[in-house]
Amino acid sequence: MRILVIEDEASLRESLARRLAEAGYSVDTAAEGEEGLYAAIEHPLDAAIVDLGLPKLSGFDVIRTLRSRRSTLPVLVLTARKHWSDTVQALQAGADDYMHKPCNFHELVARIQALMRRHGGWASSELVCEPIALNLAERSVRVAGVPVDLTTFEYNVLEYLMLHAGQIVTKSELRDRLYDGDEGSEGNVLDVLILRLRRKLDPDGRIDPIQTVRGMGYRWRLPRTG
Repeated sequence: MRILVIEDEASLRESLARRLAEAGYSVDTAAEGEEGLYAAIEHPLDAAIVDLGLPKLSGFDVIRTLRSRRSTLPVLVLTARKHWSDTVQALQAGADDYMHKPCNFHELVARIQALMRRHGGWASSELVCEPIALNLAERSVRVAGVPVDLTTFEYNVLEYLMLHAGQIVTKSELRDRLYDGDEGSEGNVLDVLILRLRRKLDPDGRIDPIQTVRGMGYRWRLPRTG
């Protein structure tokens, strides 16, 4: 999953980017509002963390502009402003959630996960398509109740496919959310990840969870059951 952090305080921006990357996310950063808005419009993202007091363009204006363009990108505001009127203004501008600095990183991640889950139409942090269950909070996967050991990239591919269950996901869409810059974007890296996932999730070839849509990409074909 790919997250944008728009934060002008360099130490916090770098800390968030590092910790989110360590947690398995692909991260884009921006130090001011105009740059952040451009990234939010032009890059394929799954969520954004936005400060309010930004140079050049405020966080309020970034959010308003996104919503005026009919963007449904989940936005979490992270700010030092604690007056209730700022919270109200941010939510009315189109923010989905609001946290104050300093924040607990684990709570921040949990809130981001909740935003992305709800954006995908899932009600619970456990995505269940029997016999496969993926727990977003634990970043764990079970098949018929048995834990399956996945690499970070394998898990990220599976998470994105399941969050978008039933939809066609293009290869470029997956690559954009898996890798920073051009890293891993060439060759058959993604094909290998899909092949390994199929072997781990369906070693007997009985459930066929990942469908290849020729010329387009992949579709998670198991129906949602949780």
